Amino acid sequence: MRFLGNIEAKTDAKGRVFLPSTFRKVLQASGSESLVLRKDIFQDCLVIYPESVWNDQMDTLRSKLNRYNAQHQRIFRQFVSEVELLTLDGNGRFLIPKRYLQMAGISQNIKFIGMGDTIEIWAGEKVNESQMDSEEFGLALENIMTQDQPPVSTI
Repeated sequence: MRFLGNIEAKTDAKGRVFLPSTFRKVLQASGSESLVLRKDIFQDCLVIYPESVWNDQMDTLRSKLNRYNAQHQRIFRQFVSEVELLTLDGNGRFLIPKRYLQMAGISQNIKFIGMGDTIEIWAGEKVNESQMDSEEFGLALENIMTQDQPPVSTI
């Protein structure tokens, strides 16, 4: 399952929005119908997880936590309790609950960003704040991609 690209959209007065058809096609091809919505842990955006991806995330987190450690229990509880199950209607729309719109600072204009196995939803005006400028991005990517590679000989 690979969600790629970014698509601008608008919520209606009730907070409903159409899931872009390119993303719906990916979901249909994977046989995934259930979706989970959660506020991102680090950014002011929302994240849509196909149920199988969400379940993998929960299993991974649970495997790293001790059920008999109070802090670990609080972490897991917060991670799994701050979610909303989404259902697409016959037209491919879903409702973003008001509290999630407020958490992400979304009014009407939004941007869907495909993040591989998840989809982010950003307030249209906030998405650029999360991006690096071209030079910073190039240097950061070069740094990551050249880690653990032997130096090139200049002989």
